[in-house]
Amino acid sequence: MDDAIRLSAWVHGWVQGVGFRWWTRARALELGLVGHATNARDGRVHVVAEGPRQACERLLQLLRSGTPPGRVTLVVESWEPARGDVTGFEER
Repeated sequence: MDDAIRLSAWVHGWVQGVGFRWWTRARALELGLVGHATNARDGRVHVVAEGPRQACERLLQLLRSGTPPGRVTLVVESWEPARGDVTGFEER
C-alpha cells in the first residue's frame, strides 16, 4: 500500500442503531479499504479507512451522499499517511 492514505471521518446525525456501521463496512470492503466504524458515546460514528486515496475519497462521498441508513447531518474529515496498523474492516 505505497500510495495508501488514512481517512478519519466523524459522522454526525442519526447514525447509531440504524445499520450505519454495517452499511459503511460493506461500502469500504467493496472499495478495498481496511479500517473500522466505531460508535462514539456522543452519538457520532468515527470512520477510519486506509487504502488508495481515490477509494477513500469515494467512501467519503458515499458517507455524504444521503444514501446511508439514518440521517447524516455533517461529516468532518481529516487525512494523514496510512499507518498500516489495521486489517479488514470492523464494526465496533
